[in-house]
Amino acid sequence: MSRRYSHYCSILAVALVCSLSALATERGVMMREGIIYISPDTSSAKLSNIGRGREVAVIERTPGWVHVVGTVDVTTSIEFGEEEQNDRNVTGWIVDKGVITTQTVDGDKILFGEAFDSEMEASRRGGRRGAAQDAMRIYARIAEYFPGSPLAAECAYRAADIRWQIEAADAATRPSAKMRDPALRIPIDEERMKRVMKKYPGTKWADLAAYHLIDNKLCGEWEAEAKCPEMEAQLYMKYAEDHPQSPKAPEALYKAAWRYSALITIYKTANQAKKADDSAGRALGVAKKLMSQYSSDTDWSDRAERLIYMVQNNIPTWGPGVE
Repeated sequence: MSRRYSHYCSILAVALVCSLSALATERGVMMREGIIYISPDTSSAKLSNIGRGREVAVIERTPGWVHVVGTVDVTTSIEFGEEEQNDRNVTGWIVDKGVITTQTVDGDKILFGEAFDSEMEASRRGGRRGAAQDAMRIYARIAEYFPGSPLAAECAYRAADIRWQIEAADAATRPSAKMRDPALRIPIDEERMKRVMKKYPGTKWADLAAYHLIDNKLCGEWEAEAKCPEMEAQLYMKYAEDHPQSPKAPEALYKAAWRYSALITIYKTANQAKKADDSAGRALGVAKKLMSQYSSDTDWSDRAERLIYMVQNNIPTWGPGVE
């Protein structure tokens, strides 16, 4: 055997061992908060806390304990009293409670229950701090760790949706949020929503993800000009046309109809009576279409009926005349 061949075999052997080792490692997600200890003993030194939704790799197990490499939050101080969150890996022992791995029976359902509970906690007044981020992480992990689960598509969407809401709330506090031209704003990151659309085409979760993307195209303040409501109505009409089975289709049609109704006031103020009449006709047409196609969705069909009444009776739906 040549020296070169022997060296090549040695490299293959090392690679094989590494591959087998990687395959043998259980990957898991924390469904509850835990403490990483230096040894499998609660009286030993504490290395770090580890939160919900954080990833762990199981190295070994002993009765009641799991030896893991876990991803934890690290808070560091920066200038002017500000804090910055970073991740780092910590190796140690945690009590064997709440580590859900790909081998856990119904692990996807257990994690989904925890994620949903965290999401509800985030919506509660005075709820647990960081609960929304916990839910977002856990939903994302379900989609990643259990790709074959019936819950995977929904979880991918829910994770993207929570992040979108967090970023949208932040964007709304910026001065640019009121700017008429949406191109002048920093857009909400669309990557995760587009990933849902690409990975789960034809599902309601892809439809819901596509609806979010409209947000980045909406104007801030209309400034009583027709350009914005005209453009936005068309965006919502196109969405309803492209996604007729979407749970958001009735809402999209209503928002289009309402914008057409708002144009009545804008055109009347500008002494453009014909355009005001045309807008009234479009508002009525879209609202009636909503009622015809989605009569079972009473939330939006009833609002459409109200809108029709207002337009037919010359009651403003937008502007200074709104009561």
